[in-house]
Amino acid sequence: MATATESSAPTDLLALLSARRTEDQERRRRRLYLGDLLTSLWAPVTALAVLLIPYLLIVELHPPSASWAEPAMRRLGFLVVLWFAGLVVWRVAAQKANILRRRRHDAREATADVDGALRARGSGLDAKVRDRLVEQAARVEAAMLGSDAAALEKQTGSLADLGAAIPGYRRHGAVELVSGLGKAVLVALLIRAVLIEPFKIPSGSMLPTLEIGDQIFVNKFIYGVRIPFTNWVPFSIVRKPERGDVIVFNNPVEPDRDFIKRVVGIPGDVVEVRKDVLFINGREEPRRLESPSFQSWESTPGPGFLDFESWRPFRARLYQENLDGHLHAVLQDPEKRREIPTGPFKVPEGAVF
Repeated sequence: MATATESSAPTDLLALLSARRTEDQERRRRRLYLGDLLTSLWAPVTALAVLLIPYLLIVELHPPSASWAEPAMRRLGFLVVLWFAGLVVWRVAAQKANILRRRRHDAREATADVDGALRARGSGLDAKVRDRLVEQAARVEAAMLGSDAAALEKQTGSLADLGAAIPGYRRHGAVELVSGLGKAVLVALLIRAVLIEPFKIPSGSMLPTLEIGDQIFVNKFIYGVRIPFTNWVPFSIVRKPERGDVIVFNNPVEPDRDFIKRVVGIPGDVVEVRKDVLFINGREEPRRLESPSFQSWESTPGPGFLDFESWRPFRARLYQENLDGHLHAVLQDPEKRREIPTGPFKVPEGAVF
């Protein structure tokens, strides 16, 4: 049996605070919390990540939807950038409001710290100490609904001081900050390993689809998740590579570099090039001449140890090629025309051409 000075069960501080609130206080508290979430610099980053996942699924499962999904995603991305820029400007211009927002964040953390300690070790706490903690937490909540940052900071400090009476109580500090940063880094690495990864186009082999120096994001989960530090994909997630896909893969000769190429042949296909015309399984792939003299640019490394690049224009024939419904542009330099056939090559299982 519990004595008069002891609590017989852990205290649910958040439930006690919720029971004390009026409907108006509850509405104001929720409105402030939502406003603080939306004015966090993490909010636009999180929103972009949440939007990106369904976008990738939609365009990969139903490629024709890219005609409307890609422009929509571009507009949403622009709005997210404006959102982030607006938050940065607001934080600089509205110092008082930003300080109050930070104080509310500190108050929520202090309340959560005390609540966690009471749940874990509050069963044997003196009832008077427990009641003082509840009363002080209520004062913190009341100050959060006000506009006095100094008063809120004072009430939060008093709650933290009272929390020291709970065995094992610990405020958020440097350890939690490092832990939070570590979790953010792990999430970023997970996204990079599983979902999307940025790449820079190093050469002109994919002109004019991809220009030299273009920055692209690669969908990493469409074919299946690769086991980290290996080149093994245990199973497909959405589908296997198809003709027309642009893929990024390891360079077998220089492992520290990547290749970015278009798939033209899948397992079982016989691929051949005759006079610079692509044949798959003996059938010429349809293409249409778009321009007999299309200008593009190519780069060459400069001389000397500085290795500056120099750029020069060149002209080539521009074709539109059709690979199983994948329309894409192809450049062909008449001066580099190949008269000798290349192939035929039969694509083995587990490979693409």
